[in-house]
Amino acid sequence: MTAATMTPPQAREHTTDQDRPDIPIRHMNFGFDAKEADTRFFVNTELASAYFEALSIFLTYGEDLVIETARYHRDLIKDPYLKQRVTALIGQEALHSKVHEEWNEVLKAHRFPVTFYRFLARNVFDHGFRRFPQPMKLSLMAGIEHFTAVLAEFMMKHEAHFFHSEDEKQRALWMWHMLEESEHKDIAYDVFEQLSGNYPLRISGFAMALVTIWFLVPLGGVLIPFIRKPRNLISLSFWKDAKRSLDLIVGRKDGVYGSTISHVFDYLRPDFHPNDHDTSEYLAYYKERLLDPEKGLLTPYLTKEVVPPVRA
Repeated sequence: MTAATMTPPQAREHTTDQDRPDIPIRHMNFGFDAKEADTRFFVNTELASAYFEALSIFLTYGEDLVIETARYHRDLIKDPYLKQRVTALIGQEALHSKVHEEWNEVLKAHRFPVTFYRFLARNVFDHGFRRFPQPMKLSLMAGIEHFTAVLAEFMMKHEAHFFHSEDEKQRALWMWHMLEESEHKDIAYDVFEQLSGNYPLRISGFAMALVTIWFLVPLGGVLIPFIRKPRNLISLSFWKDAKRSLDLIVGRKDGVYGSTISHVFDYLRPDFHPNDHDTSEYLAYYKERLLDPEKGLLTPYLTKEVVPPVRA
C-alpha cells in the first residue's frame, strides 16, 4: 500500500487512554551538514520552501510553550494513562525543538534570517503568549496541536512532496516530525477537555493559533526570499516560482492549507475531537515506511526509543 493509493479511513469511536497505542519518545541524530542542505526542498520551490523554513524557526518557540504548558497541567491530571501520554507529548516536543534548532543553525549558513526571527519570536512569546493565564495557555496549546495535526495529515497523504529533493536529512526531519505530530494529536485536546472543556475558551485558543500559523509564519516566509536575495524583487523567475508556491500552500485542490480548510475549521464544532479524523492507517503505513529496522527512512538516524512508564 502506498500513500497515493490510500483512502481516508472512516472516523471511529474514541477509545480510552488505556486502550490507545503507546507513544514512544524517539531520539534522533541527523548530523545536518550545511553543504547538503537544499533551500528549495519543498517541491523545488523557493517561496513555498521558505514558508517551511520560517515554520522551522518559529515552531521551536511554540514547541517550548507546549512543553511548559503540558508540564504545568500534567500535575493536575488524575488519570495515570493520560498523564503518561502527556509525558510522551513533552518528550516528543522537546526533541522536535532541539532538532529543529540544529536545523536552524544550518539555515543560518544559507543566509536565512534565523537570528532576527528568533528575536521577533522570543519577544512575541515572552511578552505575549507566556503571560497568558494557564487556562488560556492550555487552550492555545490545544489549538496549536490541532494545526500541526492538520499539517501532518496533509503531508502523510502527499508523501511525494518530500521526494522532489535529494536532501535526505531534511526529508527525514520533516517526515519524523509529521509522524509524531499525528501520533500525539489528541493529547493536548484531551487534557483541555478534562481540565476545562470551556467552549468559548477553546475557540479563543484556536483563533490565536490560526493568526500565528496562517498569518505571522507566512509573513515571515514571504520575506525570506527578499532578505536572502533582494534581486528577487525584480526577478521574473522568482515571481513565476511565487505563483506556483502559492498554489502549493493555499490552492483549494492540493494546497497545504487551501485544501484543508474544512479540517481546520471542523475544530469549531462543539463536539469535535481530533480522532474524528482517523489517521491510524496512515500512521501504520508511515511507521513501517520510516522505522523498518532494515530499510526505514529514519532508521539511520534513530539512536534510541523510550516509552514513559505509567505512574499512579
